[in-house]
Amino acid sequence: MSTLNLDEAQAHLKEIVSGLQPGEEVVLTDNGQPLAKLVKTGRTSWPCRAGSAKDKVLWIAPDFDAPLEEFKE
Repeated sequence: MSTLNLDEAQAHLKEIVSGLQPGEEVVLTDNGQPLAKLVKTGRTSWPCRAGSAKDKVLWIAPDFDAPLEEFKE
């Protein structure tokens, strides 16, 4: 757990929060006295769901599984 002065935290709050790992804590202080504790929460949702690519048109080159020129015998 790290500590930061409130004035420093105000100037760089976005960078501080984005640099935290889930569950990591930062204590904000003013004149050496703790004022608040920032704790980054874990992810609540994922960017994709299982089956979200169903019925999507995908393209694969016809020679996708053809041997490479360097490995032909």
